Amino acid sequence: MEVLWRADEPLTPAEVRERLDLDLAYTTVMTVLGRLHDKGRALREQRGRAFAYTAAVSESQLAVERMNAVLSSTTDRVGALGGFVGGLSRRDRAAIRRLLGGPE
Repeated sequence: MEVLWRADEPLTPAEVRERLDLDLAYTTVMTVLGRLHDKGRALREQRGRAFAYTAAVSESQLAVERMNAVLSSTTDRVGALGGFVGGLSRRDRAAIRRLLGGPE
């Protein structure tokens, strides 16, 4: 997803593979991009004989989805939230206070 988020235009599997710092087979990259598309995480358009992919969700949107999924999986939401907030930096806690409209 990071490669798609940083791209200024849709990327083919070959272009994604070139931008990765990993030695992956073309078919592996193509499979992962296809799965991201199937999950609604990436959009694709035909470019020649290949598809070109763009991110369908932003990095922050994906983080929100993950955080909501974790909270939905526990019966102790207050405990989970408390543990999460307790592990945040002062700066992040101040940002949460601002978002909630409280004093910093």
